[in-house]
Amino acid sequence: MTLTIKNEGDVWTGVIEGRLDTVNAVQFEKDMQPLMDNADKEIVLDCTNLEYISSSGLRQFLALRKTVKAKGGKMFIAHINEELRNIFTITGFFALFDFRS
Repeated sequence: MTLTIKNEGDVWTGVIEGRLDTVNAVQFEKDMQPLMDNADKEIVLDCTNLEYISSSGLRQFLALRKTVKAKGGKMFIAHINEELRNIFTITGFFALFDFRS
């Protein structure tokens, strides 16, 4: 799993690639610190190349969402595939996030 962070003005994008599972969720938490630090802005998690997300990964998404909400920013999840959509739906997380195509 890799997380690449891009900044364009007030929009911070985290591009996630690979599998976000229990093994690498701790590293993901560290890597997303710039997104947490800028949670008062617009945060986009680009999941175009995210192959899988475990409950540990979902917890990290939720932690970022809580920080964004507390700081008054906006958060979007972009480009999830059908498998990820099913995971978000089954776990009840689909209703918690705003999604973009």
